[in-house]
Amino acid sequence: MNTIVLSKQFSLVNSWINELRNIDIQHDRMRFRRNMERIGEIAAFEISKGLEYKEVEIQTPLDKIKVQEIAVQPVITTILRAGVPLFEGILSYFDRADCGFVAAYRKHDANDYFSIKQDYLTCPNIEGRPLIVADPMLATGASLIEAIKDLLTNGTPTQLHIVVAIASRQGVETIEKAYPDAKIWVGAIDEGLTSKGYITPGLGDAGDLSYGEKLQR
Repeated sequence: MNTIVLSKQFSLVNSWINELRNIDIQHDRMRFRRNMERIGEIAAFEISKGLEYKEVEIQTPLDKIKVQEIAVQPVITTILRAGVPLFEGILSYFDRADCGFVAAYRKHDANDYFSIKQDYLTCPNIEGRPLIVADPMLATGASLIEAIKDLLTNGTPTQLHIVVAIASRQGVETIEKAYPDAKIWVGAIDEGLTSKGYITPGLGDAGDLSYGEKLQR
């Protein structure tokens, strides 16, 4: 199974997602960001179970012991700015990872329909390394596909992991079709997607809720 729903079996993840959605709690930006980080942390822990390991020998105060370590550190990437808290949660567990960043956003017209604009990409070489992409909201999948397509110009990863807090069913199916070998780690899947591409019930604009409303240009 390539799509793993972290809240499918009840755990603390359900409580964190409930707080992310709750308009009575959303005004607390620090709490919103921290809950995003927590979902990233849980996803990172689960991802770590499937990475390749190597055997190394370390010295304790009493003796030497052979242990397992990650063979190749992953590259963790995110889409600015909304993805930063989720990214930080993943990075706090993979603290020796390299990182990349993509600036992509929806450009809305007068009728509130949008196209995807991508302005910036910085990423290390991902050849032969696990690639983790953090994007808090997977709606149509259009911006994520564009971001991944550009990231893959920096090499071919051994694994592709996509970490999402809230996704629409349509968005998940779109990514599964575009990248059938990828693993999608999602907090919760919502069935609704409006005609203008917003997840429902969703949680609103993750970037604005994390950092404040942006000026529309």
